[in-house]
Amino acid sequence: MTWDTSVDVLVVGFGVAGASAALEAVAAGSSVLAIDRALGGGASTISGGIYYAGGGTVIQKEAGIEDSPEAMLAYLNREVGDAVTPQTLRRFVDESPASIDWLRSHGVPFEASLCPYKTSYPSNKHYLYFSGSESAGGFRDIAKPAPRGHRAKGRGTSGKMLYGPLAKSAEAKGVQLLGQTRADRLIIEDGRVIGVEALTLRDAPAGVRRRHATLGSLSSKPGVYAPQLRTILDALIAKIEKKYAKRIRIQARGGVILSAGGFVSNREMMRTHAPAYKGGIPLGTSGDDGKGINLGIEAGGATDKLGNVSAWRFIVPPSAFLGSVLVGESGERIVDESRYGAALGQAMAEKSRGIGWLLADSALVREAKSQIGDQSMWFQRVQTTGMMRTAVRGNTIAEVARKAGIDVAGLQATVDAHNSAAAAGQPDPMGKPSDFVRPILSAPFTMYDVSIKPNMMNPCPMLTLGGLVVDESSGMVKNEAGEGIPGLYAAGRTAVGICSNSYVSGLSLADCVFSGRRAGQHAATFATAGKA
Repeated sequence: MTWDTSVDVLVVGFGVAGASAALEAVAAGSSVLAIDRALGGGASTISGGIYYAGGGTVIQKEAGIEDSPEAMLAYLNREVGDAVTPQTLRRFVDESPASIDWLRSHGVPFEASLCPYKTSYPSNKHYLYFSGSESAGGFRDIAKPAPRGHRAKGRGTSGKMLYGPLAKSAEAKGVQLLGQTRADRLIIEDGRVIGVEALTLRDAPAGVRRRHATLGSLSSKPGVYAPQLRTILDALIAKIEKKYAKRIRIQARGGVILSAGGFVSNREMMRTHAPAYKGGIPLGTSGDDGKGINLGIEAGGATDKLGNVSAWRFIVPPSAFLGSVLVGESGERIVDESRYGAALGQAMAEKSRGIGWLLADSALVREAKSQIGDQSMWFQRVQTTGMMRTAVRGNTIAEVARKAGIDVAGLQATVDAHNSAAAAGQPDPMGKPSDFVRPILSAPFTMYDVSIKPNMMNPCPMLTLGGLVVDESSGMVKNEAGEGIPGLYAAGRTAVGICSNSYVSGLSLADCVFSGRRAGQHAATFATAGKA
């Protein structure tokens, strides 16, 4: 077979997972080539840049936060369930403080400025916060809550400040990036993956490559919030690739690492595997179309948890809304409102057909409005404004229920049970901690429509959590019989990982680093063995 390029380790998809894999492989002495359908970054670049870490990181210690591996493990045991084996979760936790040190060694900036209130995403004043459900009911009882959301320091959504330094470090250490290149199929010989056949714009005219790059950047963001625009841009991108892309074969002596994201941008796969999750926006790029997962399937790889989706229905900031009550169309509460936003989205999607209404009394509404300016980033203010525009009001619970189209008797019973428990000092019926409970007493009463449906003023972003099944000690893709496929690895959202059951902010990016480094180390080991 004729090869256009030959390397030790080939990385398919160059976001945070791919960059982490490449850095470990090159550190082990392997030659590394990464290919990416754009110019690198993927969903990592447009993310919030939150990295979930604890157990006593240097940033936590600088902020005066006490945390232990045991507390972090106890929380994650309940949060992530059986997504990975207990041994793998233990390793993830034990390596957590050192992972922050590793990221910093590659230039990723963090800061120990603690956010003093619970929020979905901290302002530019704060870079350490409670990014999950640590303080919510059922979690604070098993482990002392600690802030573990480490936000890469940078204004706005700072995913670029996590990916950028990693990519720059990889380049400096000899990792080659071949952008504007799509993996088309895996090349397999005697049951082993030995390379990739890809389509590349490498030899296209410079002006064509620039236009392709510009269209790709616009498709990623703002395209994520403008699906129709993204469709148009992607059609133009496809037209360029059809005309100018050339087919090449890349040999990978040690292995191929699939780190090409999930499949939230693939409507057919979403309808097949996660039909309950509709109405939200794909949180990712057009590259999150399941191509990496499907390449693994074509090689015989097994998949799991493809129906698990993270749907972000955030109700904070402002933090006062932690005291509100979230109900479905029956008027019954569906979740502890102090949980992380993805837990709210999941409850709405799976328990109430995506329908959700937030109930607050006049005192709580006044407090919430007074907090918006201090607690919100610009995009959060837009979302809060969008939510408030859906408000319906009534002087009685029955009146506001009728206006919202909610079952009157069901909502009245919910409010009565909520208020009675609060007045008697009894546990909240939904398990919400007492410091977040606010009785619903003062008219007028307001209900906000937070249903999962197309609404660019208050969107519900979604990402997929399942993927290829991997050996948890190496990252090697496994077949249906549980056997490893030689030469094939997967990482990040292309693979089943730490966050594949339940997502909280930063857990996916932390898993990208964890699984990417693992795959890079093991692929490099096989490359080294082949040279011996």
